[in-house]
Amino acid sequence: MAVGRFLLCLHSHMPYVLSHGKSPHGTDWINESAAECYLPLLDALWRLEKEGIFPRWTVNMTPILAEQLEDESFKDGFVAYCEEKIKASHEDGEMFARRGEPWMQGLSEFWRRAYQRSIDQFENRWNRSIIAGFRHFQDIGSIEVITSGATHGYQPLLGTDEACRAQVRLGIDTYEKYFGRKPRGIWLPECAYRPRYAWKSPVNEDEIPWPRLGTDEILKLEGIEYFFVDSHMIRGGTPLGTYAGNFPQLAEMFARSSKYFTPPEEFRSEYEHYALPSGVVCFARDPQTTVKVWSGDSGYPGDEHYLEFHKQQYPGRLKYWRISQEKSDLGKKQPYDPYEAFERIQAHAADLVNVLKSTLATYKGLADRTGTLVAMYDTELFGHWWWEGPEFLYNLARNIHADGTLTMLSGGDVLDEDPPQHMIHLPEGSWGEGGYHYTWLNEDNAWTWKRLYPAERRLRQMVRDFGTGPAKEIVTQAAREILLAESSDWQFLISTVSAKDYSEIRITDHLDRFDRLADMAASVHAGVALTDEETEFLLDCQKKDAPFADLKLDYWKGTHH
Repeated sequence: MAVGRFLLCLHSHMPYVLSHGKSPHGTDWINESAAECYLPLLDALWRLEKEGIFPRWTVNMTPILAEQLEDESFKDGFVAYCEEKIKASHEDGEMFARRGEPWMQGLSEFWRRAYQRSIDQFENRWNRSIIAGFRHFQDIGSIEVITSGATHGYQPLLGTDEACRAQVRLGIDTYEKYFGRKPRGIWLPECAYRPRYAWKSPVNEDEIPWPRLGTDEILKLEGIEYFFVDSHMIRGGTPLGTYAGNFPQLAEMFARSSKYFTPPEEFRSEYEHYALPSGVVCFARDPQTTVKVWSGDSGYPGDEHYLEFHKQQYPGRLKYWRISQEKSDLGKKQPYDPYEAFERIQAHAADLVNVLKSTLATYKGLADRTGTLVAMYDTELFGHWWWEGPEFLYNLARNIHADGTLTMLSGGDVLDEDPPQHMIHLPEGSWGEGGYHYTWLNEDNAWTWKRLYPAERRLRQMVRDFGTGPAKEIVTQAAREILLAESSDWQFLISTVSAKDYSEIRITDHLDRFDRLADMAASVHAGVALTDEETEFLLDCQKKDAPFADLKLDYWKGTHH
């Protein structure tokens, strides 16, 4: 008899880093993720299929990532990227041979084979379409693919209901385009949720509050059945952190939304799924297993035998060292041993199965019903940050299948098998630091919202006033620039300072382009023809910022303030 259900949800995302005709800063990001995460994940599913195991993982593929993975410039660039890695492995191998280091020379061959395997799988097994691979595994019942906001826009802070709905509606349309069906679930960007209440801009003190739809109400309007949140949202606890002192505008926003939320008197558990008044269902992340799989300090990825992420051999940037006991001293790293790492994968997968069983058995004893343990991670953890991660997931699925006391289900499966027993209200929040919005709205990135809010409102008016006339093509590209500017990645990277300059340039560029396109659209609507320079600018925008070829301006039409 099953002690409980295990729902693994993987969130796959990349902001728009392709730029036709150029080689932008972020192109390596998507190539790395394809080689280290997406293809190895597909390989794990392929091997499981051959063994008759269908793990029912829930996999989110954000629309903007799907658009990039299906872009021919990515496909050509990815093969070239892998070929460069193979060349680097040859050069490293020759260097290690000259030094008399046969083990390191052997590791260079390990990398040559890894990248050759990536090319072979990409071109031959999946016919140059990673998306086709995920579609295959959904079609045969191995996984359930869910959608997300079109460009990962941060729902609680977007300035209009139309902007929120456009992100969701385009996310659904893009999903249907690639997967041939409607999505049942959605990954809310940053797991960020906002209930219905009288909202006002957190960066404009003079604004009068007005009624805004709750995030779940928008999902309901678009036919989405379920989404995911962090555990503190289910329990109704107050978000942690010091955002009130650091950024008073967020304290005001939190106080405003709290007026409409009464902390629950009844006990709530992250091992239950709950219906909201709209009828949309929410699942919550289990905090007990999160750290074990995610943390490099106290979790599995920090094992001394696994591949060290930070130490690389330049100029090819291949990795030849393991984490070692002296984690913080790159100079004391020992050579990587794939065989020893493989043994650790087996042990860690077996350990997590025991943790899952114990946690769910305890809940079943307390609640007298079968619970669902939801494990939520960025897909990029498995393979990029934790090289052995995809192999860990493969072994985890095999072990759970062999054990027989856990049921592996997707989000849609759980709703079909066990409809929610209770209805709740959710507070406002996210899975970010402190549980609220501080990472995406603080003193370092507030300027992005000051620019974005008037642009979102201007776009809404443009769509209403001249979205169907001679300016339609210009308005459509302006909408595309807004979507790319709305990506939550830019505020996140500004806050974490990991790619601050790049992110500031990107969001500024999109909004500058929007402003000029908006002026051009107004001029064309008034009967003025574009100049040659303006025509060239429009073509440059369409070439540089090219996702969502089937973009519909109807996404921004609405009846709300």
